[in-house]
Amino acid sequence: MRLAGHTLGTPNHTVPQALGLFRDAGLDAAEVIYQDDYKSGLPLGDRRSAMEALKAAEGEGVPIVGLTPYTTAINSLDDAEWHKAVDEFRGAIDTAQLLGADRVRVYAGSWHPGDTDHAARWGQLRKALETLAPEAQQAGVRLCVENHFGTMTQTAADTAALVREIAQPSVRVLYDQANLTFTHDEDFEEAFAVQGDLIGHVHVKDLVFTDPNAAFRATETARVNASERAVRSRVVGSGVVPWSRILPALLKHGYDDVLSIELEYRWHPQDLPAPEDGFRESVAVLRSMLSDPAKVRNA
Repeated sequence: MRLAGHTLGTPNHTVPQALGLFRDAGLDAAEVIYQDDYKSGLPLGDRRSAMEALKAAEGEGVPIVGLTPYTTAINSLDDAEWHKAVDEFRGAIDTAQLLGADRVRVYAGSWHPGDTDHAARWGQLRKALETLAPEAQQAGVRLCVENHFGTMTQTAADTAALVREIAQPSVRVLYDQANLTFTHDEDFEEAFAVQGDLIGHVHVKDLVFTDPNAAFRATETARVNASERAVRSRVVGSGVVPWSRILPALLKHGYDDVLSIELEYRWHPQDLPAPEDGFRESVAVLRSMLSDPAKVRNA
């Protein structure tokens, strides 16, 4: 497996600076945020910034393998909003192709407690992905729908259901066990049972609970507000997510690809060491786990 650094962990670095940090930390690749007004991201539709990032990636020997948009309106019932969101994803696909990246993260729309018209919004979400899937396929890019709170695919079961309904090889699951864990949804064995054959990308992070019995609550999609948090972010291997068991299970289910380390320094810097240290520590832990053949045999 290849280890990638995610620019969520480098909010104070430009993309070229983040790529240098990833190289120094021993990472093989990078996943880059695709969003306006974020220092460690690529602005929407900005070809010049993308070309500068490509040049830096080639110079550092750290290829950009994925993009992370924050677009959520692909399930909107407003026609103008829906079309704008679909066009934003088209821009992400085009930029990914330019960079040589083969995956784009997808938020499955926006969905929060109290929202209504689930069936209609699910239909809009399906329509968006059915529209984009052939374009992604032609570009050599897969759209990876994340297990993520604040969207219509918070659970592994919902994510798998959506991907199976689309039934296109360019639409896959982005497996994020830490998300499933802190929302009190599927454990890793349950997650693999429903979506293990659909995984096209993986985010790796860790956490500890401050109150394991607290009900999950989030009024936003990208992050959980401080007042709603019942967890603290941790470097991989120092929290409750059982990565030493998950990695062999990934291999067993046929996933031998990129593990993207999502150090949540952008959202929760108080919980984590500086990015230089956090990524280096994560790499050491993951490589140690991956180098133990007994774990693979016993999965």
